Amino acid sequence: MGWLALPLTEAGRPDLAVYAMLGSFTTTFGRNLPYPRRARVLALVAVAMTACVGCGSALGVWARPWAGGAGDAVVVAATAVVAGLAKLACDAAQLSGLGAVMLLFSFAVAANDPSAWSDVLPQTALAAAGSAAAWLLALSGWLIHPDRPQRLAVAAALRAVAALLVAPSEADARRARHLATHAVLHAYRSLALVPATAPLRRTSASACVRLSHLSWSLLVGSARHGLTDPTGTAALLRRQAGLLTDRRRKAPRLLPGLPWPPRYAERGTPSTGSGQPPVDPLARRAAELLGLRRLGGPDRVAVLAVPALRMALGTAAAGGLAVLLGLQHGYWAAISAAAVLHSVNLRTTAQRALQRTIGTVLGVLLALAILAMHPTPVVLAAVVVLMEFLLEYIVVRNYGLGVVFITPIALLLSDLAEPAPAGELVSHRLLGSLLGIVVGLLCATVVVHDHAALRTERALAACRRSAQRAESALAETSEPSPAVQAELAAAVVELREADDAAAGELWPAGLDPAEVAATEESAYLLLEKLHGRPWT
Repeated sequence: MGWLALPLTEAGRPDLAVYAMLGSFTTTFGRNLPYPRRARVLALVAVAMTACVGCGSALGVWARPWAGGAGDAVVVAATAVVAGLAKLACDAAQLSGLGAVMLLFSFAVAANDPSAWSDVLPQTALAAAGSAAAWLLALSGWLIHPDRPQRLAVAAALRAVAALLVAPSEADARRARHLATHAVLHAYRSLALVPATAPLRRTSASACVRLSHLSWSLLVGSARHGLTDPTGTAALLRRQAGLLTDRRRKAPRLLPGLPWPPRYAERGTPSTGSGQPPVDPLARRAAELLGLRRLGGPDRVAVLAVPALRMALGTAAAGGLAVLLGLQHGYWAAISAAAVLHSVNLRTTAQRALQRTIGTVLGVLLALAILAMHPTPVVLAAVVVLMEFLLEYIVVRNYGLGVVFITPIALLLSDLAEPAPAGELVSHRLLGSLLGIVVGLLCATVVVHDHAALRTERALAACRRSAQRAESALAETSEPSPAVQAELAAAVVELREADDAAAGELWPAGLDPAEVAATEESAYLLLEKLHGRPWT
């Protein structure tokens, strides 16, 4: 963070300021999580980030990769192991974003920085201080807007349902319906994670819960298109989402004219002045189901292990080639390969490769422009802090634009730690990045597997089982359990995501697309029937 890096730079130790900045990358994780869970996740990330810096620094001093010899091979192998483990851990915890790449970056920078044993402890301590400062900053909003993550989740659900209501074609409607289902379940999950010891404001929680119910009602009823004015309703939902995310409002105002579910119509139009209703059982059940993959046991391990193996092999190959070619800062090639391979399937890997290539070129030009002004170390540190802020804001919205800021951050950190001619620094960065991108693509193409297809088969079977339970519930009782709806909704979301992931791999799923589509459609029709029964 700036308050740590700038004083160290002014004191003539820009090399140590780098480590405080590495710890501050903790803020790139868990941005959309409710604050209680964010606090737990970021605490673990802070420990992991500090451990990466400490282990990398100690390994670098012991192996001395900058001196050549076997030390290079040791650090490359260790970097590949860290890449694979970080990918495995981030996927298992379902942490989106750059995730494993930031952990790998921290380890690689520390392992390749010429240091002495006396530097290991200060570097690790500064990384820990940077991580702690990032933890505090990421949770500072808890004091001002404690329910903001929940509001954002519900607002996203409202916007997703609005997009579904005005979808121009059947194909667009199917995609929009999946996104809306995912968003609504995420909104319920976000609300369910609020502990009783830190309750939301009564009026705000009431509005969030009610708007989640409204989103769910419109979602499952969208198959009938029963609204007389879908366009007007969509515009109203978007306006309500804007009010929900307005930072100036402590308690969001509910707009008049919203198409409330019948259970609210019976009680009158809801107002923010009423008490907080209990969290719906659907929320808790959806939270449990949406947080778990449909695959379990050995199948789940296999699905997680193959992307981690890709990451480790790609990182090892890129780092090893960079060493053989004599590239300075050869770990840039390893990080580029890892960034390309930090994706869902081969299709998204290719997309990331293209985005990273364009982003790297633009980022290098930006770094050249900055270095051409011959800034002082203090100015460089301030620029890095600014770019880190822009990175955190942009990368969650567009990976390609994020790379435009990642590249100069890496270059400027290298210049702070070990000043070098700008032309030499940039040329090695370009060569290393291109090498890593090519290796990452080749690795994604060579390491093929059928586990994505297996995930789709299991998801299809699970969706059918959930549908059968829903049909039995409809036949046996007039009040089906809310868990039946939640289970079926989570199953249909997993089916679509599994099918999309398998479609981007070389190994075909071997399933009839019409069969998957028909199962998905019948699941939504069942959800509509279930929602027509009372469940409150």
